[in-house]
Amino acid sequence: MKPRLIVSRQIPPDVAVRVAEEFECPYPEGQDMDQDTVIRLLTETKADALMLTSHLKLDAATIARIPEHVRIAATFSVGFDHIDVAAAHARGLPVTNTPDVLTDCTADLTFMLILNACRRGHEYEAIMRKGWRRGYGMGEMMGTRVWGKTLGILGLGRIGQAVAQRARGFGMRVIYCNSKRLPPELEAGAEYFADFHAMLPHCDVLSLHAASNPATSDIMNAETFAMLPKGAVFVNVSRGGLVDEDALIAALTSGHLFAAGLDVFRREPDYDLRFAELENVFLTPHMGSATVESRNAMGYRALDNIQAVLAGRPPINPLWS
Repeated sequence: MKPRLIVSRQIPPDVAVRVAEEFECPYPEGQDMDQDTVIRLLTETKADALMLTSHLKLDAATIARIPEHVRIAATFSVGFDHIDVAAAHARGLPVTNTPDVLTDCTADLTFMLILNACRRGHEYEAIMRKGWRRGYGMGEMMGTRVWGKTLGILGLGRIGQAVAQRARGFGMRVIYCNSKRLPPELEAGAEYFADFHAMLPHCDVLSLHAASNPATSDIMNAETFAMLPKGAVFVNVSRGGLVDEDALIAALTSGHLFAAGLDVFRREPDYDLRFAELENVFLTPHMGSATVESRNAMGYRALDNIQAVLAGRPPINPLWS
C-alpha cells in the first residue's frame, strides 16, 4: 500500500501529480482546510503524514490533537512561525520546511519592490490604466534613482545574499546587520554593522530579510524609522511582525520615507487597508516564491522530507533534531 497523506491547501498541479503517484490522498491537489478538518481527515484516513502551508496554524493545542499514527508534518514554506516547534518536539513529531529552493525568486521579487518603490511604479501604472492623456512637466512625477545608492539589509542569509548580488548589478553599496558577521566569501564586499541602529542612518534603501522571533518583533518602529535618512525607501519580504505598521504609515505620510515596497503584513490576507490608500506604496500579496519553478521545488522538497521519514531516514530539513 502507498503511504497515506493529507494535503491541507491547494498545491501546484505538477506537485499534485506526484502526490497522486506516491500516496493515498483524498485530495491530492489539496484543499483549504481549517484545523478541525485537518484533524478529522488525519484520523479518518489513518494518515501517515501531513503536508501543510503557512495558512494552517499548528499551535500546541492542535499538535496535541494529531493522531499518533501521523509520523511527520511537512510545511510547504521556508517560514515556520505558524508551527509550535517546541510542542512538536515534545510530542516527538518531526516537522520540516523547504529552505534553499525559493531563494532566487524571492530575491527577484525583492528587487521588483525596490525598483517599483523607488521609481513610483504604482503611480505610473495607475496613470496608464486611466488613459494618460496629459503630459507631465520635467519636475513632475519624479522617482529616486536606484543606481549607486546604499542598500541596507537586515539578515544576510540565503535570500539576503541573493538580494545583495542583484544590488551589485545596480552599482549599489551593500551594508548589512546580522547576529554575527559572515565570512568574507559570503559577504562578497558587503560591509558589516553589528549594531542595527548604527546601520540605519546609512541606508538609502532598507530591505528586511530576518526571521520572525521575539528579538525582531517590531524591530521597525517609530524610533528606528526615524533613524533612516529622510527620503529613504523601505522594503519588507520577510514577515509582517517585524514592523509596527502604524509607525510605517506615519513615516510614509509624513514624507520621512519616500516610499515602501511590501509583500508581507501583520495580518494576512486581511491586511491594513490604509496601505492601499497610499500612492507611495507598492504592494504584493505575499508572493515571494510565486513562480512555477519555486513552488514546484518547494512541493517536491516537502514530499522528499515526508518520504525520507516514512522510509525510516532522518528528515532532510528538520526544524528540530
